[in-house]
Amino acid sequence: MKKWKYLTMTAVLGSALLLGACGGDEETDTASTDTNEQAQAEEGTAQLSGDVIGDGSSTVAPIMEAIVEEYSGAQKDVRVSVGVSGTGGGFEKFVNGETDFSNASRPIKDDEAQKLKDAGIDYTELEIAYDGLSVVIHPENDWAKDLTVDQLKKLWVEDGTTKKWSDIDPSWPDEEVVFYSPGADSGTYDYFDEVILDGEDLVSSATLSEDDNVLVQGVVADKNAIAFFGYAYYLANKDKLQVVKVDGVEPNNETIESGEYSPLSRPLFVYVKNEALKDPAKYDFVKFTLENAGDMAELTGYVRSPQEKYDEGLAAIEALK
Repeated sequence: MKKWKYLTMTAVLGSALLLGACGGDEETDTASTDTNEQAQAEEGTAQLSGDVIGDGSSTVAPIMEAIVEEYSGAQKDVRVSVGVSGTGGGFEKFVNGETDFSNASRPIKDDEAQKLKDAGIDYTELEIAYDGLSVVIHPENDWAKDLTVDQLKKLWVEDGTTKKWSDIDPSWPDEEVVFYSPGADSGTYDYFDEVILDGEDLVSSATLSEDDNVLVQGVVADKNAIAFFGYAYYLANKDKLQVVKVDGVEPNNETIESGEYSPLSRPLFVYVKNEALKDPAKYDFVKFTLENAGDMAELTGYVRSPQEKYDEGLAAIEALK
């Protein structure tokens, strides 16, 4: 939903109220109220109230923050709060019944799905965007601009040694590599572990943080540093970071959407509790999310999913309300 729609509706409501105030008789007031309610119904903007609570991925957070901001203009009496505990931390709260939806930068794990089943919580997976997990280095690093998947694994996997750049290529500096990584509760961490490390342990010397800004600052401060996080965080800091090509492919909207940026191109999700969709305010927010996720993804530096994914999601929640 675009902001001009909000402005148009505000003008309609303002005109109705003004006519009611100036009319001077009950019949006019009633007519204005009926017109107002009809306009809201036609635009699908009947005013709701209630609370919607979510948590989860820091990667999904910028998209969700933009959606929440837009939604507040449409439904000012619906209070939406979204925490950032990481994908794993978000699923823990989802299992515990603390949230209505959970943001995730990876698909739900089998053990998480089992815990939800054991807790009697039915859920629906909704794809909202695509991200390209980005490997970044210091701007003055002129040797590791293009890494293969094998080189990334050799760099990041724990093998009991102190990693130096020259271990990867003898022509590279004989300097210790400084690693920065998302925290272990992060879906980004899990995804990197799956597609790059093949489930092996991440290098133990890495500084881990759920706050991607900490990772950015770490790389900015050290010429020998390397980190990985979501594409949007690279775009937001591209003036002070250098993104690494993976097997010759640089992450951008085209390579992420096409899948050419493999294996680090990934879908992003919102998992919603089916029972929550029976509440009008919660349903309305999830519907709004699917209707606007593509635009908000592009606005915040991600890649929109194919329209059929949003249509599938809308059909799925419609069947559950």
